Amino acid sequence: MKRTRYTKFNGNFADGIGLDDLMEALSDFMLDSGFQDPFSQFQELNGEHTLENLREALRQVMESGDFLDEEAQQQYDDMNEQQREQMLDTLVERMQAGDYIQQQAGEASEMQGQTSTGEIAQPAPPQGEARFHVTDKSMDFLSYKSLRHLLGGMGRSVSGRHDTNYEASGIESSGSTKQYEFGDVMNLDVNATLSSAMQREGLTLPLNVEYGDLIINQSEYQSSCATVVMLDCSHSMILYGEDRFTPAKRVAMALSHLIRTQFPGDSLHLVLFHDSAEELPIQQVARVKVGPYYTNTREGLRLARRILSRSNKDMKQIVMITDGKPSALTLDDGRIYRNAFGLDPMVIAETLEEVSRCKRANIVINTFMLAQDFALMQFVQKVSAMCRGKAYFTSPDKLGSYVLQDFMNRRMKTIH
Repeated sequence: MKRTRYTKFNGNFADGIGLDDLMEALSDFMLDSGFQDPFSQFQELNGEHTLENLREALRQVMESGDFLDEEAQQQYDDMNEQQREQMLDTLVERMQAGDYIQQQAGEASEMQGQTSTGEIAQPAPPQGEARFHVTDKSMDFLSYKSLRHLLGGMGRSVSGRHDTNYEASGIESSGSTKQYEFGDVMNLDVNATLSSAMQREGLTLPLNVEYGDLIINQSEYQSSCATVVMLDCSHSMILYGEDRFTPAKRVAMALSHLIRTQFPGDSLHLVLFHDSAEELPIQQVARVKVGPYYTNTREGLRLARRILSRSNKDMKQIVMITDGKPSALTLDDGRIYRNAFGLDPMVIAETLEEVSRCKRANIVINTFMLAQDFALMQFVQKVSAMCRGKAYFTSPDKLGSYVLQDFMNRRMKTIH
């Protein structure tokens, strides 16, 4: 006869640590944009996603005094060095088993010959050094945390649809009624329908209700929106002692999660612009680092307009997040013209011409500017005036609230 024997469970210290909490504590390490923040606890790790750096980041989280409660912190402090190493190994294994990270082999070159989208060439890790990449599950979790953090700062609840000035037949009544037409949802206003029939027939039984007597309740027509986030990943986004790129990435991640969960009829695309521009799957935004040095705003707008032209959504908009003036231009022969000194008249003229094309395509451009240069502010205001959009001059710590509040307020109420 088979027997089951129960004994007291003496769990491993690492097994009691929640992986979600751990990922949130490691978010600055996971989302590194190439900015060497002297105040970051992970500044010495250089943003390299090696398993050795991950172990060191875990060690710093455990020793910070902010992650563990008092009892767990005491347990950690009482461990010897060997026990701590075993605990870190267990945490890494749990993160891999939970599909938060995936291990990959390191490359053997002295310098990476080609950079991935939006990245600056960096020295490759030593041959044989194990690396990892952050999985889509982790990106989705970090997007959710970014959204909750930003919405918490705004003190607002998440709205669920984009309202317009139009009305349509539906289940949720808006208080107004209309005569039934073929194809409408049969959300019948019984009182109004019977009243119409009695006015025509009088108080007779049985009451003859005809097609023309049918009155239905109306609901607000809720539109769909196609959005392209244009993210400036030029090198200025991490210069001048401030990391502007990581907050911008967090905003794009939060916007992605908001649209996916609350606005399922919408679409969201990501365009990176620097010396040139390219579209990137929104799921990969967290892995992007700053790229080449110049700002080709015209090429970013051109690509965004092409993406939106393929959409059949009621509303189309571009959310442009940048901190620099247009300083590059793609010529007809494919060469890149660059001028980082002042507002180049040719670059500005071509950029404004692309803005005009967006206006003719009924695309609204909302610009979130992370700089306060006077000439640049004039340029951004002109872009907003041309496209019936808005210009926000903000800082990295307020960027998320501005973007999400603008998106959810949805003041573009009338569709033409």
